[in-house]
Amino acid sequence: MSKFIQQAARFVRDEDGVTAIEYGLIAALIAVGIIVAVTAVGTELKTVFTTIAADLTSAV
Repeated sequence: MSKFIQQAARFVRDEDGVTAIEYGLIAALIAVGIIVAVTAVGTELKTVFTTIAADLTSAV
């Protein structure tokens, strides 16, 4: 039984995996931010290019 308690205590103190999980969560948050920003910019660029194309078509 004491071997089980020792292993359980060692497991509770072990923080190696916690750091990897934190870095993974940070990377996921950054990725979501990039996706949101690119989507917003992409929509605005589409509007700008559509306006330019319409103006060029009407000018010709």
